[in-house]
Amino acid sequence: MFTIEHEFDSTVVTLVDEGAAPLQEDVIINAFDMCITVEQFDPRSNEVQKITLSMAQLRDLQAALDLPEGSYRFAK
Repeated sequence: MFTIEHEFDSTVVTLVDEGAAPLQEDVIINAFDMCITVEQFDPRSNEVQKITLSMAQLRDLQAALDLPEGSYRFAK
């Protein structure tokens, strides 16, 4: 299951893990004009872990999901 919300400066997508246990914590993705952040609560540290991807990194990740093993670079 997932939700989509439009905030003032970003679009927020929340991915909810459903199904058989053990379940993972929700993943929250914030899409801004210049970057994407991915957050997930870590129950071991009791903190939210956050990573930030540039738009170029997001483009590379999107392409990587559909490519076989290897090393790639987009042509300019």
